[in-house]
Amino acid sequence: MISLAEEAVEAAQPNGLLLLNVRSISKTFPGQVALDSARFELRSREVHALVGQNGSGKSTLIKLLSGYIKADHGADVDLFGRPVDLWHRDERSIRVRVVHQDLGLVDTLSAVENLGLGHGYETGVSGRIRWRRENARAQEALSAFGVTPDVRLPVGALSAAERAAVAIVRALRDLADEGILILDEPTASLNRDEVDALFQAVRAAARRGVGVIFVSHLIEEVLDLADRVTVLRDGKVVASGVPTSTLDQDALVHHIVGDSVEFGTRPVRAALGHPRLEVENLVGTTLRGVSLTVRAGEVVGVAGLLGSGRDELPGAVFGATPRFMGKILVDKFRVFASPTESIRASMAFVPADRKTSGLQPRHRAFEHITLPRLGPLQRWGKLLHKRVEGDARDWANRVDLQPLDIHRRMEKFSGGNQQKAVLARWLRTKPSVLLLSEPTQGVDVGAKSVIYELIDKAAADKVAVLVASSDAGELVRLCDRVLVMRGGQVVSELSAGQLTEARVTAETLGRTNLRRRQRRRDHTVEFPVFGAVPNQPKLEDS
Repeated sequence: MISLAEEAVEAAQPNGLLLLNVRSISKTFPGQVALDSARFELRSREVHALVGQNGSGKSTLIKLLSGYIKADHGADVDLFGRPVDLWHRDERSIRVRVVHQDLGLVDTLSAVENLGLGHGYETGVSGRIRWRRENARAQEALSAFGVTPDVRLPVGALSAAERAAVAIVRALRDLADEGILILDEPTASLNRDEVDALFQAVRAAARRGVGVIFVSHLIEEVLDLADRVTVLRDGKVVASGVPTSTLDQDALVHHIVGDSVEFGTRPVRAALGHPRLEVENLVGTTLRGVSLTVRAGEVVGVAGLLGSGRDELPGAVFGATPRFMGKILVDKFRVFASPTESIRASMAFVPADRKTSGLQPRHRAFEHITLPRLGPLQRWGKLLHKRVEGDARDWANRVDLQPLDIHRRMEKFSGGNQQKAVLARWLRTKPSVLLLSEPTQGVDVGAKSVIYELIDKAAADKVAVLVASSDAGELVRLCDRVLVMRGGQVVSELSAGQLTEARVTAETLGRTNLRRRQRRRDHTVEFPVFGAVPNQPKLEDS
């Protein structure tokens, strides 16, 4: 394991000017310290990676640096050599730009029009926009990323790499040398070749003098691109400005997950039944031929980063999100791509976004819980209201709904109790297959404990359970096996004897046994200066 002695870190500091020096910054939300006296520095001509697990404080720090939220009293920050209040700063002189994972583009506008947002366009004497010149400048800038789209097309029609290039070019457009560019998970939807092209352009921007903060979960990318790395864990900086030349994948994973996350292994459940859910060659928006089997009484987890296919898989199996190819079998009977068909086949699905996809907020609790299965509560085609309320009250008791008021509207319950009610409505249907996506997202510790017990009980009743979660500890607690996804495919499987939070996290982050890729810092591509008109094929004015 490497030493993090301060003298070793200082000896390896980059030679650029100090653009950003965060000596201490904190942020407290009600009931939670999101960031605790964090420190961070960035120099010109460097790429500095910011890494950590979900909830470690990365997003909070980015929002503070971009002025989106206000820091707690006592923040000590220098920006471009001067003390600054990040909340009350002059946006025109700060020169800090953020490219978020969703890119922030307007899909219906062209690449040229997106690049002009907030900057304007070159005009002639008559005030008309010189579209031919704007098109040529846009083509020149995007070509540095190895992409050559038709810049007049709506960006919604471009590839993921082309869209990412447009977003970064727009951010760099008004950054002078020694500005700051923050890239928040920019490679989530890119393939390897597209990532390589993006990295070349980022390195070229750094050579211009720009300081780049690179946020990523992927260990291989961090070691490939970054000069230094800062690691956050539970809102605190646990490694600050460590040169990546002194790190390997195991060392970086250790800093991210620490020593306190080893929860031991989960024993295999006894007497697993027959294959109850079988998925063969499932293809969806991001899924690329996923196959898996879940046996009766088994809990199988799905791990992976955002965009890996993890978040799409349960919905695609259920038919709630598009699937373009593949076969779904429940107890050997084929189920076609429709929620109605899935419910008839005794499948149940709890989506990650309960507010928009899993909840009827204006319904009262008894209506919400009983809605999917009303047949046993009717006689001669009419609902028996006493039976409806009795059944709902029974299930509200089973899931410990608080307060135990079945006439209360769902929007009035806390997030944890809403999630318990969503789970109750589907468990009440006595499913053979239970599909869960982020089952405890945004719930408190008490609700999480209840939900875990309900999932355990479902498995004991021989339900086949598939759980997709970004929480490695949750997967270790619940699952007999965990499938790890990257790029829309299952890339590894961890059995019960291998299930520790550190191991799941390491596999999810992409730690491999491959030799570290040679970092190509001698690449000669330079980021173009805006204003020069390149020698490009002529485009007609549009």
